[in-house]
Amino acid sequence: MPIFDVPLGLPALGRMRLALTFLVLLALVAPGLGEPQTMVIGYLGEQRKPPLPLGPLDEVVTDDGLQGARLGIADNASTGRFLGQQFRLQEITLKPGEMPAEAVKEFAAAGISFLIADLDAARLLQASDAPGAERMTLFNSRAPDERLRQEDCRKNVLHTIPSRAMLADGLAQYLVWKRWQHWFLLVGAHPEDRAMAVAFRRAATRFGAKITIDQPWTFRPANGRADTGHVTLQTEIPAATQVSDYDVLVVADEADEFGAYLEGRTAFPRPVAGTQGLVATGWSAVNEEWGATQLQDRFHKQAGRWMLPSDYAAWLAVRSIGEAATRLHSLDPIAIGKYLRSNDFLLAGFKGQGLSFRPWNGQMRQPVLIAGPRLLVSNSPQPGFLHQRTPLDTLGIDLEESTCKF
Repeated sequence: MPIFDVPLGLPALGRMRLALTFLVLLALVAPGLGEPQTMVIGYLGEQRKPPLPLGPLDEVVTDDGLQGARLGIADNASTGRFLGQQFRLQEITLKPGEMPAEAVKEFAAAGISFLIADLDAARLLQASDAPGAERMTLFNSRAPDERLRQEDCRKNVLHTIPSRAMLADGLAQYLVWKRWQHWFLLVGAHPEDRAMAVAFRRAATRFGAKITIDQPWTFRPANGRADTGHVTLQTEIPAATQVSDYDVLVVADEADEFGAYLEGRTAFPRPVAGTQGLVATGWSAVNEEWGATQLQDRFHKQAGRWMLPSDYAAWLAVRSIGEAATRLHSLDPIAIGKYLRSNDFLLAGFKGQGLSFRPWNGQMRQPVLIAGPRLLVSNSPQPGFLHQRTPLDTLGIDLEESTCKF
């Protein structure tokens, strides 16, 4: 009995089209008719002390990043089942002070070729240099540090989290497009705050803005949720921001110690942007464009909360592997690794443009969202910011600026 019987009543052209459609479907499904193949993807995270919530609407999240990787596995499984491909996540979480070398050794012994590295910069470098990691591709889904894409870049690391330079460039493009070109830069006391400030200064120079005031934040506010905290903030913040006039207050406060208190309390009635207020981010819970609502809903159903930038970056990493496997009809890690780094790779990331990896430093090209507390405001690159390859390369370290030497 034939496996496909074309109705004889159809015209010849119709029968031919129907037969061709069947052959295409058979070619897609055929690999799955045999024994399913399974790829195990590693996830290496670290225990972190969650920050104290600033307000009653803040969620205390302890599994950010991990939930994004889990959703990526579920999405890979949905597409992979038609090709007989299965995906599984092997998870290891480092304790405070624990080095990643033993975990990398365990992943290598299990034959894992792709590892989601949800680590800070120091541990990421340790993991990428550990014995066994030379046979892996690590996906940086956490650390925005520029040195990981520059002098400390590694051939076996791809970056799905945007760098600080990408975020700063995305915000600068929007502020310049709005003609808010005179900035008051307010910088926190932590190293990551100062690193973000460096990125903002670079972006201002790159896109024609001018930082008219550049000063550190020295005031230590009382807790705004305490009985008298708002009184102290209401008197001290105007004094700390009593400067010459400017268009926008750009705040560099990655530690989230004071930036959220600035809106509505500054000496001048000016917008607040940067790490608080109007933020540049790789992902935001307010994004519902380009089909993002269905991704947000699926994530919320799984995790019971909204997707954070670290979740999205981990999801991108897992989905990149799954997309390559689908396109290649193969789970061969060598072929997937080459395809990820090729000009042919393109991933749909619910941002309106296909995402790919830069060959000079492994950074994923992606739009930067400009988001308010409740709604998406814009996304960069902005109109008019052109580039010889792709406008996405106006965000972050370009080829001509790269000091990465693989």
